[in-house]
Amino acid sequence: MAAQPLAVRPCSIAAALEVVGERWALVALREMAYGVHTFARIAGYTGASRDILADRLRKLEAAGLIERRQYSEHPPRYEYHLAQAGRELFPVMLALREWGDKWAVDAPSVAFEHTCGHSVELDLRCGHCAQPVTRESLTPVRPERVPEEA
Repeated sequence: MAAQPLAVRPCSIAAALEVVGERWALVALREMAYGVHTFARIAGYTGASRDILADRLRKLEAAGLIERRQYSEHPPRYEYHLAQAGRELFPVMLALREWGDKWAVDAPSVAFEHTCGHSVELDLRCGHCAQPVTRESLTPVRPERVPEEA
């Protein structure tokens, strides 16, 4: 049997990285998730240059991940807040932080406690059967397409 020709695989991960994959985008979102909203503080906590950060914030706003809110008219000044799409990235950021703590740094720089007082550890489970989700427990399937109306 002849090998099938390879084609670029449609991928939601690749599409998501088009939105948040540029350097400084996720760390700017991290700061907003931590409650930092002014440009100067976001720049300070991320280490991003002002021009690069301004570019990332514009792109994140255009993509609908953040909202810019004016808090001063003279001079005009803005705060940056997570929109719904940005808030929904928070579990992804927690997962990336947990991975980074294990594989990318010698010692974690921050830990989180839940309101119950215990440390937070991610636990990915199936919403239907509550069993752990692992690579081995997943089977890729094509989503059903809704036929176009004539």
